[in-house]
Amino acid sequence: MRRSVAGVLIHLGKVFVAQRGASGSFHGRWEFPGGKVEDGESDEEALEREFQEEFGIEVRPLKPIGECVFPHRGEDRVLAAWLIELAPFTKPTLLEHEAVAWVAAEDLRALDMVDSDRQLLSAIIPLMG
Repeated sequence: MRRSVAGVLIHLGKVFVAQRGASGSFHGRWEFPGGKVEDGESDEEALEREFQEEFGIEVRPLKPIGECVFPHRGEDRVLAAWLIELAPFTKPTLLEHEAVAWVAAEDLRALDMVDSDRQLLSAIIPLMG
């Protein structure tokens, strides 16, 4: 089964989310940034590449925190969420998304999130303190 990864960046009790741009599917919906794991690539390598491509920032994957299965173009795909950190802290550049935000746990469920990412909230919210 093909894999995708989502990077979960938590700082001071808030989590980093991004609003999808017009060029892809689910325009305007919020997600934990990441993307497809390419052939021969580890989850960690995919996260590092995706954050570089989407925001021009370097991240360090720390540990996996949860997975879910979701349908994608007629086939099931695994979405693996990883706790990550910035290395070093830099301001993201929006290369593919319309907006980014730091969201508190109590506000996260109210966002119009991509369905696969919403499935991961039960693993992410407890980490937010």
